[in-house]
Amino acid sequence: MYYRNVKDLNNIILQRLSIIPRDFDLIVGVPRSGMLPANLLALYLNRPYTDIHSFLNGHIYKAGARSQFFDISEFKKILVVDDSIASGAAMVEVKESLEHLKDQFNIKYCAVYVIPGKEKMVDYFFEVVPLPRYFQWNILNHTTLEKACFDIDGVLCADPLPEQNDDGEKYIDFILNAPPLFIPGSKIGTIVTSRLEKYRKETETWLAANNIKYNELVMLDLPNMEARQRANSHGDHKAKAYLAKPYVLFVESEYHQAVEINRLSKKPVLCTANFEMIFESESFMYNLKSGKHLPFLRKYALKARDVLRKFK
Repeated sequence: MYYRNVKDLNNIILQRLSIIPRDFDLIVGVPRSGMLPANLLALYLNRPYTDIHSFLNGHIYKAGARSQFFDISEFKKILVVDDSIASGAAMVEVKESLEHLKDQFNIKYCAVYVIPGKEKMVDYFFEVVPLPRYFQWNILNHTTLEKACFDIDGVLCADPLPEQNDDGEKYIDFILNAPPLFIPGSKIGTIVTSRLEKYRKETETWLAANNIKYNELVMLDLPNMEARQRANSHGDHKAKAYLAKPYVLFVESEYHQAVEINRLSKKPVLCTANFEMIFESESFMYNLKSGKHLPFLRKYALKARDVLRKFK
């Protein structure tokens, strides 16, 4: 599994910025994932930028100015930017949407990340990154989150303040009214928390109120906060839930717990404290399934799966 965060994105653009000619008049981002790299390129190239829909309607953005209409005669050479190419279907759709403008503009296409074999789909790319892969800027909408574990406190919602963590009325009030943090747009496989089982009802109420969809909620079956503190088994508790399923990702807020979950599970853990992927400990079986080892086996397994699905 491969992962790139916003820092990686910024670094690769800076390292290879020279591949982009300086004669572009306008940078156009592909919503939504392409807007971040388009903004960065516009910043470093000192060019105006916009999104495709605004471009088609004549809107651009300039540094220090609000959105404004542009004179079509001002711009001739356009760079259309997306964050990545996998199947290439999205880029084909983008090109088709701009086909009617090819006589008015000299349009070139760019993707920051491409998979091997898709390099020629664009005029410029920055890095080849194979599948499977995750990006920080769209991981919360990734379709594979149903094969992921999420912690609650520090991930889905803010951590309780010390005075709220009283294992009593203040804590119940916190659970019911916790400020949301990173709310995914896709369904979660398993939510794993060190909250005590006795707070299940309040926790489920908050999850429903924040429209968080999930298959399973795993809590800590201990009588009280003192017992939880004595057990000090947060990492072990979460790693066991992670290992119980054929999951590919755990999202955890606390760095040291993320390291411990990775050590015990030998599977990757995304730490939301810095949005770094913790994957120091690896298992051969996980790397085989993910395609890091013997990637051709994963490729053929996915093809076989797609064929079998047609007969269902």
